[in-house]
Amino acid sequence: MATIGTRLFTMFHGEQVGEDRFGNRYYRHKTDPTRRWVLYKGVPEGSKVPPEWHAWLVGTLKETPPKDMPRRVWEKEHLPNLTGTELAYRPPGAVSHGGLRAKATGDYDAWTPE
Repeated sequence: MATIGTRLFTMFHGEQVGEDRFGNRYYRHKTDPTRRWVLYKGVPEGSKVPPEWHAWLVGTLKETPPKDMPRRVWEKEHLPNLTGTELAYRPPGAVSHGGLRAKATGDYDAWTPE
């Protein structure tokens, strides 16, 4: 949720240029179009910005990304950072999985100083 100051600044100086599929809204300054920002839907988290909108925010793209931006076959769907959530990646041996991992296979020789 944006602060009241951010919302007032956006109301007086911002021009909405788009919205992504997550509900984040993107703005540029009415008199200086190089100033760009995002108002997040929900908790403000930088990893919620999809790559195409990130490229616009930092100025790599001059125009806003098209709504039907084509996806390459090797591209995965954008996911925000899931650290700290139930959906976070937890590898075998993680503390949340009991902290046990598979035994070493014997292909490792520890270094010992001479």
